[in-house]
This record gives sequence, structure tokens and C-alpha cells, in this order.
Amino acid sequence: MTTLTADALAAGLLSTGAVKLQPGDPFTWSSGLKAPIYCDNRQLLGLPELRARIADALAEAAKAHHPSLIAGTSTAGIPWGALVAERLNLPFAYVRPEPKKHGMGRQVEGPSAKNHRVVLIEDLLSTGGSSLKCVKAVREEGGVVATVLALFSYGLDAATEAFAAADLKPQVLCTFEDLSAVAQAEGHLDGAGRASLFAWQMDPQAWSKERGGA
Repeated sequence: MTTLTADALAAGLLSTGAVKLQPGDPFTWSSGLKAPIYCDNRQLLGLPELRARIADALAEAAKAHHPSLIAGTSTAGIPWGALVAERLNLPFAYVRPEPKKHGMGRQVEGPSAKNHRVVLIEDLLSTGGSSLKCVKAVREEGGVVATVLALFSYGLDAATEAFAAADLKPQVLCTFEDLSAVAQAEGHLDGAGRASLFAWQMDPQAWSKERGGA
């Protein structure tokens, strides 16, 4: 199976509709923010060939960090994390953003993270908040988080700052810059649309307010 490049993944994200770009007719996120981009990487799970190539790429990237445990973030990171763990023949756990409210009250489900070197798998990085809640849970249980590994990132300053504060550098298979370049090359965006996409990335709140969002 051929290596999955960032451009190939970007093309796959766009062709499958996992990422949709509408700078002229923005989406409204659950927060109320208007945005020119919407990402639903769960769409990729229904495509066996692309899914396998992504899982292979994630596993190769994770392997370089010499993990002893793979963990997936709940819920979207769980299937990707499980596929990676299977490929690397490693134990798998998943991490909730908050402790369970009943039963054992666990936040890390499955094997304990204690004394493990963990690669945490995400599908998407936005502000980094939910990922870092999971990082904190793994660390509190006694695990070392080697990296957070995701399919795609919006590349927002808020995430960069949050991960820096947590002394952690995330890794992604496809960046916002990769995606926008492929989108323009394939005709999903014109120059003005791409410029609007980067204006949003620079200041999502201002971009949203200009268009009547939160």
C-alpha cells in the first residue's frame, strides 16, 4: 500500500465530504460561531481503502514515538486509536473528556495508563481543549503522553498556545495549509475563498461577528 501523503489525505477529505468549505455561505458551529469550514472525519470510516491508508499512516507516525499504549479520545478518536493499536500490536484505552459520573468514575477506560508511554489519537484538532483534558487525565493516572496525533487540524493559534502551555507538541497528518492548497488546486476554492479561509483561521471570532455569528 502506498504511503499516504498530506496532499492525498487532503484530497480524500474533500472528495468524501469529510471536510466541507463554504466561505460564501458559512456554517454555524454549536458554539454559535460562523465558520467557512466544517469537518466530520467520521465519514472516512465508511471507506475501507482510504480508512486503511489513514490507519497505516497514523500507526507509522505513532510508532516513531515508541509508545507502550495507544489511547483514543472519546468519541471520534476511538476507532482510529483502535486501528492503530491493532497495527502496532499494543494495548488500547480510550479517554473521556470528563470522568464518568457513575460506576467506577473512570476517565481512562481500559488498561490503566500508569507507567505507560502513550500516543493519544484524535480525529481533529480545533482549539485543543478537549484533547488536553484527555492528556491531563492520562498524566494524572501516571502515564507519559508522547504526543497527540490527529488526522487534521484547523491550525488555530488557540490550539498552538494551549499545547505549548501543556508542554506538548501535537502532530497531524494533514494541516490547514495542506488542505487549502489542495482545495484551490482542485477547484473547491478560488483565490478569494482561500483568502477568506485564512482570515477566519487568523481570527475566528472577528470573522464570525462580521457575518452575524457569535
